[in-house]
Amino acid sequence: MPKLTINGREIEVPDGLNVLQACELAGVEIPRFCYHERLSVAGNCRMCLVEMERAPKPVASCAMPVGEGMVIKTDSPLVKKARNGVMEFLLINHPLDCPICDQGGECDLQDQAMGYGFDRSRFQENKRAVKEKYMGPLIKTIMTRCIHCTRCVRFATEVAGVEEIGALGRGEHLEISTLEHAINSELSGNLVDVCPVGALTSRPYAFTARPWELRKTNSVDVLDAVGTNVRIDTRGREVMRVLPRLNEDVNEEWLADKSRYACDGLGRQRLDRPYVRRGGKLIEASWEEAFGAIGDRLKGLPGSKIAALAGDLCDAESMLALKELMAGLKSENLDCRQDGAKLDPSQRAGYLFNTGIAGIDQADAVLLVGTNPRWEAPLINARIRKRFLTGGLRVGSIGAPLDLSYPVADLGAGPRDLAKLAKGEGDFAKVLSGAERPMIVVGMAALARPDGAAILHLVRQVADQFKMVREGWNGFNVLHSAAARVAGLDLGFVPGPDGRDTAAILDGAAKGEIEVVFLLGADEIDMGRLGDKAFVIYQGHHGDAGAHRADVILPGAAYTEKNGTYTNTEGRVQLGRLAAFPPGEAREDWTILRALSEVVGNRLPYDNLGALRQRLIAVNPVFAALDSPATADWADFGAAGTPDTAAFGAAVENYYMTDPISRASETMAKCSAELGLGPQTKATGTDG
Repeated sequence: MPKLTINGREIEVPDGLNVLQACELAGVEIPRFCYHERLSVAGNCRMCLVEMERAPKPVASCAMPVGEGMVIKTDSPLVKKARNGVMEFLLINHPLDCPICDQGGECDLQDQAMGYGFDRSRFQENKRAVKEKYMGPLIKTIMTRCIHCTRCVRFATEVAGVEEIGALGRGEHLEISTLEHAINSELSGNLVDVCPVGALTSRPYAFTARPWELRKTNSVDVLDAVGTNVRIDTRGREVMRVLPRLNEDVNEEWLADKSRYACDGLGRQRLDRPYVRRGGKLIEASWEEAFGAIGDRLKGLPGSKIAALAGDLCDAESMLALKELMAGLKSENLDCRQDGAKLDPSQRAGYLFNTGIAGIDQADAVLLVGTNPRWEAPLINARIRKRFLTGGLRVGSIGAPLDLSYPVADLGAGPRDLAKLAKGEGDFAKVLSGAERPMIVVGMAALARPDGAAILHLVRQVADQFKMVREGWNGFNVLHSAAARVAGLDLGFVPGPDGRDTAAILDGAAKGEIEVVFLLGADEIDMGRLGDKAFVIYQGHHGDAGAHRADVILPGAAYTEKNGTYTNTEGRVQLGRLAAFPPGEAREDWTILRALSEVVGNRLPYDNLGALRQRLIAVNPVFAALDSPATADWADFGAAGTPDTAAFGAAVENYYMTDPISRASETMAKCSAELGLGPQTKATGTDG
């Protein structure tokens, strides 16, 4: 470990760092524009200049590796003069847009001009103006502000894996461009975050608010199963924007576009009061009338004729309350798997992403089975790409041919090809056999089929065949697409011994065997299969498919409007926080169920969130360990059988519209129209 002296203080740092990183470790702030910790070094803004002993001129600290005995000065007159000169140079063409710039108050250029800039400019020439470039419905560009740091170019190429942004021209004529087409990436919103000036800003957020007007709440995203850490910015009751928070083990500092931009859907098509169907029409009602209608319908009804389904965005508290309400009604007909995924709730290792999201960084071979991580979990796909770029990773896929932003070997389309691999046939079997840390990722396209249990058993055989589970490593992974799925399975929100699963509930409702169906935010099922006779209670926050079919509507709270517990695909328990209050008469979901329980004569034993969370931990202790996934013991799961020969389909048909919130979003509608059928469905033709 080399030792160097920074501003008269000797410090020892790890090998491989640059001078800028060493200065940060020493507690010395170094200004920068082009340098970003997660991108390659460009060294083209020169703002990070420092004085190095025996060097003939100031050096760019971001591009200078540390060396033994270096003597660095960051506050000498030479350094101050150099920074003044660089800042003066960067502002030659920069317009005086600060009063109307959306980056105002959060702008690196503003901050560093104040801290390190010169108090005047010596340039008299006219400023250069650059035409605005079109980058799609999510990114607004004012390229006259661009300082050519190339962060956007490097992010698109290295992290997103779409080489669609580049530089045209040279010298004074240099311009950043996409050649006037939309950026086809599910991570494009991060370009706004990495841009240090106001050249790239959020198009949906443009001219709507200033950062100092907003109330900031730390929470988690629920529009996929990654559990991305986010910050929700609100003004009054309106969610103005959603931004990523740093969590190295989950999302690093990135955020997927749907999670970032679908927030405008939170204010549209909302359910803000109870409704009861009378004479074939949904009529506004009071809470007492809605509860009374439910109580009258349930009176004297045996539990075998009552069923409940939990949706993909539910928090653990509301699912527990509904489960215990159903237990009081003597019903075992409940399920949290809207898509019918054949997951074994008795074995936790059989439904978790056991490697962990951060564990992808250690894998050296990845087998994808019936999954498209680019649409189902863009940040996990970005993590696999990051591991691919470090070298030594081979990726194979069984399912529809995909473009996943890294080379993928096409190993076939369905269970028959998976069975061949389990027998050790094919070149990729040799790759898995020779890997030190192989992993398999199975998606809902493989498990949400009638033969899903047999496929799960077959996937487990593949994991055993290639020793994917060994000391200190579990390479068996299930990639969920629903934020509520793991918590629901942990709580046992599944059919009892004599209960019905999702498909059986729908069939029973159609035949008249199930007379009351409670939908807790469940909008992804085929409502037509419920038939005309079933009495449907829908509790949710948007007027989506479930509300249209309902006989009674109970308005609930969206994820930004309640305190809730969510478990991501790797089993990490995280807390979502209330950022804004629900509209109108809508209430938090567990409180609605608690009030309903008194009406139906089975009072739930908790009156506050603290008591409910204690009950949550009592039901399953995994909920006690926040942000610390518990290791699941490897066991037998799945059901032996012969899978169907049909090819795996797609769990997500349109990335931009997968849930009630994104379907209500105008921004997502624009993205769907322009980008919804992008190149993700095309074969790459590479074999990794």
